[in-house]
Amino acid sequence: MTSTIPASHPAKGASGIRPRPEPSSSNIPLVQELGASVEVRALFARYRERFARTELPGIVLCFATNAALLEGMLKIAEGLLFGPSLLSCQIKEMIATYLSGKNACSYCAESHGVMLETQGASAQQVCALRNGELKPQLLSSAEIALLAFAEQINRTSSSVTRDDVQNVMNAGWTEAQVAEAVHIAALFAAFNRIANGFGLAAPFSDAK
Repeated sequence: MTSTIPASHPAKGASGIRPRPEPSSSNIPLVQELGASVEVRALFARYRERFARTELPGIVLCFATNAALLEGMLKIAEGLLFGPSLLSCQIKEMIATYLSGKNACSYCAESHGVMLETQGASAQQVCALRNGELKPQLLSSAEIALLAFAEQINRTSSSVTRDDVQNVMNAGWTEAQVAEAVHIAALFAAFNRIANGFGLAAPFSDAK
């Protein structure tokens, strides 16, 4: 939900990312705040208050085509994606960055790559994940196992078996954490498709 729901940190960091331009899309016009319904504007205000941001990221504007959808996604963001849960914020951002790279979603890969750095990941880790690489010298065996499982959910969820789940658990994750990883992987994969479907511009690469 980028940044998927919260706007990513705009400052130039270790990855050499420049400040973000205004959100734009090439396929479907983004909802503009001045023309939005009263309900949507109230949800924008809630977003700003909850995440302490003034700007509205492109993915939020995509959800704003439907007030009920936007409200639901804000609840998911607040309660699972970007708040405390069974998986750390860092591992959730690892999943988001890795899958976004795999799904060729530059908007989400850039956004979540920056957010991952703010969670303590190195520029080398972020670069590898964005490129779809699970390097043992950069990631723990437990992280690699969970990320590979997340990619299986993303790529061929129908192939998942109990043995696959057990393998991730054998790497050090609880069954409840594996279940949460399924939800996180599926949600971020959906966000990738939404961002690509709307034609969201990469949030940093086109900055001047």
